[in-house]
Formats: sequence, structure tokens, C-alpha cells
Amino acid sequence: MYSRRSFLTHSASAVAAGTFLSAGSQSVKANVAKGDIVWHDVRDWGVEGRGWDDTEKYFDRLPARAKGKVRSAVWNLSRHSAGMLVRFRTDATSIHAHYKVTSPGLAMPHMPATGVSGLDLYAEDDKGNTRWLAVVKPNRQEMKTAIISGIIPGERTYTVYLPLYNGTEFLKIGVPAGCSFEPLEPRKEKPLVFYGTSITHGACASRPGMPHPAILGRRLNRPIINLGFSGNGKLEKEVGDFLCELDPAVYILDCLPNMVAREVAERTEPFVKQLRKARPETPILMVEDRTYPNAPFLLSRQKRHATSRAEFRKAYQNLLKAGFKKMAYIKGETLLGEDRDDTTDGSHPSDLGFYRHVKVFEPALRKLLKA
Repeated sequence: MYSRRSFLTHSASAVAAGTFLSAGSQSVKANVAKGDIVWHDVRDWGVEGRGWDDTEKYFDRLPARAKGKVRSAVWNLSRHSAGMLVRFRTDATSIHAHYKVTSPGLAMPHMPATGVSGLDLYAEDDKGNTRWLAVVKPNRQEMKTAIISGIIPGERTYTVYLPLYNGTEFLKIGVPAGCSFEPLEPRKEKPLVFYGTSITHGACASRPGMPHPAILGRRLNRPIINLGFSGNGKLEKEVGDFLCELDPAVYILDCLPNMVAREVAERTEPFVKQLRKARPETPILMVEDRTYPNAPFLLSRQKRHATSRAEFRKAYQNLLKAGFKKMAYIKGETLLGEDRDDTTDGSHPSDLGFYRHVKVFEPALRKLLKA
């Protein structure tokens, strides 16, 4: 494993010695010339946003034990690297990436390749704020590219968000020889754990840093674990068993877009009780489904909202009456704007839609974090 101290040294010294450190902390002979890129495998110091270490592949979102226990659709979607990020410090004026995604399908009809399969780079400014810097525009399954060059000189902390709707086979970060490179291990604070649907998963953000869980992670300076499963967020006990293994700061339950009223009535209270039995002190935020922007014109969508929300509110009230504390509730009508111009397809938020989600989620989460 990487040692943070051992990588505070500059690659320049490695060049002088003709060696550099690799996984296992052994010195390996390297022919590093001026202008060469020194590569660092992110698995050597850890990727933030992984809830379990016992995964079948490193970048999976559920442990290998989940295979055969959760439905196959959930398992397959858990192979996507949504919500994961890696952090490091460097004084490099260019930052490079070498990575491969698991599927050759780099984009979707309603979501660009930058969001589905890209890498998103953020940098810390001189005030300590994390700001967007660049995104990889993937055009093939394996990319080896400069993410950005011409950065104003100075040592900074950087964050790279991994692909949302594709799996990641490997990821290496590269900086020019002679530049400093300090891996930053995943933060130890309790994470925010999001369990939800395609919207939580990240559809249809233009970049991996733009879904509301990622933005909230930056706003609240917290690790996040994204357990959004496109079309398959259904408050299932089998998934709940794995959520109970986590120790989050807050559980966020946002599954209504994938559930009809009958399922909501049957599953909501048992699911919340399942979490509370395992984690009695952990706050829980229950979120209604966003309002379809064309619902004013479609009776079927109005009925869908009315019936599922009624059952969800009923479950919430029942839980409060039963003595459950540290609970909060977000109404779906508040999540998108009155102009209805913040989705890509009448269902999935655009970047604007995710920004509006954050405006509602953030105060609720701040209040729960203080509880």
C-alpha cells in the first residue's frame, strides 16, 4: 500500500536515483526521462465511496456476497463506479489519466459519454473551495490522455470523480516526472449513504461530479456512498441487509420513482425499521419522487404521484407516532423548478435539475447532521 509520507518526496529524486516507488513500496527500476509521465494506480492508496472491501472487482459498489442475494439487475448495476472519487495533491501543471471502463457502450441516448464513462477533475482553490477544472471526453473503452494542461503553478489538492453509468477496470493518475505527488487516502468521516434510483445513480448528469450526491459531498465536506440502482431502487430487504452493514452519518432513502403505491405501502415501514434495528442512532431522510414536469398534462402521472406519495407520507407518520426520532422528509414537488425546464427527458434531472435537488437536500441534511 502507498504510504502518504513516502510519496511526499518528488519524482525528481526518483529520476536522479533511477527508481520510483510502486505498489508494495519496493523500489522498481524505471527509465524516467524529462517529460515522461509517472503513473500512480489509485487502488494503491484507496478510492473513496466504496462501502465494502470484499468486492468481486475493486470498483464494485456491493460486496461479492451480494451476488445471488440481491436481484441480478441490482447486482449488475452495482458494478458501476457511481459516486466514487480519488484525491491527491500535486504541483504538476498537467494531470493525466489512464483508465478503462468495463463496457464499450460509452454513452446513452439521453446522457453523454462524459457523464456515463468520463472522469471529472476538480481542484481546490486558494480559499479551500473545490472547483471544477476539466472532464475527460471518452471516445473509446480505454483512454490514456491528458485531462488538463497549462495549470497555473502551485501545489493543490485534486479530486477525480469516476464514471457514473459504467464500470471501471482500472485508473491511474499521471503527472510529469519531477512533480510532487501525494496520495490522499479516503476520508474517515462517516459518509452520507444514498439509496435510490437512476436519479441517485446519476442520470442524466453531464459529468460525474454533477449528480446531487456528489455536489452534496462537496458542499457538506463529507464522503458519500452512492447506492443508486437505475430502475431498481425498490426498498428491498435484501439490499437493506447490506445497508445495515454500513455506519453512515445519514441514510437517504429516495426510491419512490421506481415504486408504485402498493410496493410503497408494503415496504417502507419494514425497511426503515430494518435500518433502525441495526443503527438505532443514525438519522434517516425520506425523499418523495420528483414531480414529472409534464404531469399537469398527463392524468396517469398525476395519479402515480398522488397514490405513491400518500402511502409514503402515511408510513412516515406511522414511524413518527411509533417514536422514531432523527427522521426528516422531503416533498417531491420541491425538488424541481416551477419552470419544468430541468430534466433531460421528463424524468431525469439535467445539471440544473440536480442543482435544484441540492438546494432542497442541503438544509435537511445539515439539520440531521446536527441532530
